[in-house]
Amino acid sequence: MTDRNKDGAKTDFSKSMSYGDYLGLDKLLTAQHPLSKAPDELLFIIQHQTSELWMKLMLHELDTARSAIATDNLQEASKMLARVSRIMEQLNNAWDVLRTMTPSDYTTFRESLGHSSGFQSAQYRLVEFILGNRNTDMMKPHAHDPKAMERLESELHKKSLYQEVLWLAARQGMDIPTETIGTPSRTPHCENDAVRAMWAQVYRDPKTYWSLYEVAEKLVDLEDYFRRWRFNHVTTVERVIGFKRGTGGTAGVAYLTKMLAVELFPELWRVRTDL
Repeated sequence: MTDRNKDGAKTDFSKSMSYGDYLGLDKLLTAQHPLSKAPDELLFIIQHQTSELWMKLMLHELDTARSAIATDNLQEASKMLARVSRIMEQLNNAWDVLRTMTPSDYTTFRESLGHSSGFQSAQYRLVEFILGNRNTDMMKPHAHDPKAMERLESELHKKSLYQEVLWLAARQGMDIPTETIGTPSRTPHCENDAVRAMWAQVYRDPKTYWSLYEVAEKLVDLEDYFRRWRFNHVTTVERVIGFKRGTGGTAGVAYLTKMLAVELFPELWRVRTDL
């Protein structure tokens, strides 16, 4: 008996690796455990699980981009940053699926969530930390998880992606304040007038500073998608639960709306006014 069909495709995987084996589909497709009989709970679980998978890839790409920038491998860094923007696009599109769940649908299983909330995502916190929004108070929800705390602390001992970009600018002879890049930051990046002036110099003469100009635009593109993700989060939550408090205890829409004002690379947005 042959292990291939008439077209030559292999059909017997009793002694070799199959598609499902390679992807670990047994574990992946049995990792959904609804706590209620509500039909929409499976949607809710898969939405958040797939978001976590995309964030896992995002962290990998951001770390690779950061390392590439640190070694002046800007072509690789640009590729990785462009990929991160496309990942953010996938995360944005996912809200369209979740928004098919009505308030009536959600109330049938919301109590099953207890105090669990996306606010507690360690991977999301790592994404914010690597991008420079390093608020150590936000580590408190992870205090019960030693592995998550170890990853967050490890990230705080590294320069953020934006710090590495500013180091790149310094290596290329630009005037960058030492305090912004000297040591890994444990606080959110704040707008700096000298950094803003440096970006103005780059944007006024992109041909001379093409590599910095290109990286800057990749960062703006990334934050653009990130802002859209936050906005979609706000509108989805308001559409589904209105102004109720979140399951994790936050103020819900009010908290998420406040997050819309957070800027990752403020000088890159302010410089547009200066040109």
